[in-house]
Amino acid sequence: MASENTAGLVLHGRDLRKRFRRSPTETVDALAGVSIDVARGELTALVGPDGAGKTTLLRLATGLLDADAGELRVLGVDVAADPQQVQSRISYMPQRFGLYEDLTVQENLDLYADLHGVTSEQRQRRFPELMDMTGLGRFTARLAGRLSGGMKQKLGLACTLVRTPELLLLDEPTVGVDPLSRRELWAIIGQLVHDEHISVLVSTSYLDEAEACARAIVLHRGQVLAQGRPDEVSALAQGRTFLVDPGAGQTARGFQARLLDDPSVIDAVPEGGRVRFVMQGEVSAAESTAAKASGNAPEAIAPRFEDGFMVLLHQAHDEPRAAAMLQLENPPPADDGHPVIEVHDLVRQFGPFTAVDHVTFEVRRSQIFGLLGPNGAGKTTTFRMLCGLLPATSGTLRVAGVDLRVARASARQSLGYVAQKFSLYGQLTVSANLDFFASAYGLRGRRKRERIGWAMDQFELRSMAHVASGQIPGGYKQRLAMAAALLHEPETLFLDEPTSGVDPLARREFWRRITSLAEQGVTVIVTTHFMEEAEYCDRVAIMDSGRVLAQGTPAEIRRHAPSGQGRPPTMEDAFIAIVEKSREREAAPAGGAA
Repeated sequence: MASENTAGLVLHGRDLRKRFRRSPTETVDALAGVSIDVARGELTALVGPDGAGKTTLLRLATGLLDADAGELRVLGVDVAADPQQVQSRISYMPQRFGLYEDLTVQENLDLYADLHGVTSEQRQRRFPELMDMTGLGRFTARLAGRLSGGMKQKLGLACTLVRTPELLLLDEPTVGVDPLSRRELWAIIGQLVHDEHISVLVSTSYLDEAEACARAIVLHRGQVLAQGRPDEVSALAQGRTFLVDPGAGQTARGFQARLLDDPSVIDAVPEGGRVRFVMQGEVSAAESTAAKASGNAPEAIAPRFEDGFMVLLHQAHDEPRAAAMLQLENPPPADDGHPVIEVHDLVRQFGPFTAVDHVTFEVRRSQIFGLLGPNGAGKTTTFRMLCGLLPATSGTLRVAGVDLRVARASARQSLGYVAQKFSLYGQLTVSANLDFFASAYGLRGRRKRERIGWAMDQFELRSMAHVASGQIPGGYKQRLAMAAALLHEPETLFLDEPTSGVDPLARREFWRRITSLAEQGVTVIVTTHFMEEAEYCDRVAIMDSGRVLAQGTPAEIRRHAPSGQGRPPTMEDAFIAIVEKSREREAAPAGGAA
């Protein structure tokens, strides 16, 4: 408002409201009275569960959408009155940035420079800066479609920055990229803020990223729950955050599930072989029923941003809770001691390029096996061979006793597969998608109706049954994709980046369901870029350049992490150390380094 001092702000919003029609008879309030301020020269994070209103708010700030009500000024300009003036001074990178994959890196840069009217003199100065900043200087002649996921994101950011904006808006810039690329992207963002003095507002589903920002804004269901320094949000969980050993005979993921069933516990996640949990506050950690079950005394620890975030959601009368355990109608047979999946010297070549290079591992029944690696490591290619979707060039590949090199079609009957990108039919409703996939799996009549009813109930999809699947929030898309994959009751489930882009609540729900499936005998193979999710696995393998660099239990993998960091090593520390050490060896001159 005019009476408020907004001189130090790049974005000033008051009572912003935006409503969308989700179906012919239903509307949803994306923003329901949002008031926020973003300070000049700072890095500000925008966080919240799926459907919180983050993307809507960013699109309002760019002038791509109009608010139904409220006031929004960007760089002192009323966006509704003069969106063009705002757009000439800001840059915006949406979740799906429009790179032209059949153009080279340089051609993409030139195209975006043309669109923004960047002169040849400005390009001569700006392009070398961008190439140095992103590390893409050696790849200017490479087609964008041939870049890894992390490199595509860096190219998208470079195209966004062909002109130097006063305000940079980034919508989930690190979704789908590995920890190494994520670290590099954040180094670039930090350089923009500190060296070029650009103000940045970034939405993210990684709460550790928000913790590193100067300020954070927490949205939930179109309303602001908190805005301020990240440590102010962390402080909400002060005195409530603990670590506990699961106790003899219990896995960390199994004990986490028990803690999540305790009504006095707000949140719980596996961490370093133990379980981190947050109490409501009314009951002491030592007195909680589930904590007593471990036989070990909980250790009080300093809270982090994610802990405070969960407390905020609980205080909003929308208590964070994990999904109920899935109940299978026909669980797989008991473990007979033989591997369900056997991979030995597996090779896949595309012409002269070797995507998978003599990979070997085994998975027992009811185990959760994690396949980790940077973008382009060969994980998805390995997955597609395991699912019978792609033939191997050479090697041994058996799933549930079936040789996939000679019987791929029959092997697929016992497999479920959730693809890396949402692969259901966005124009069909949730119920129509389930009906289609049930028919594709050979289910008919009463049995099909029973299985669709099971999926609707187990994944809590009935409220979305008549909504087009392309319009439902990310967490529900994840539920729908998994429900479709389980309709035919597979014994082995393959999950390729299933939690990419979804919020912490949806990730808790996902892993609660996966834990229950494993406990009932389903074998699970999963790829993920969230290294903390590797803690749910019984064993993990880390790949790069098509080869397995390390494999073992999470505890064995963590031993690869560097020591002397002043804190316990994490899976992300170990992952980065393993990959960097391998790449250093590859880059070393023949005969060894001097």
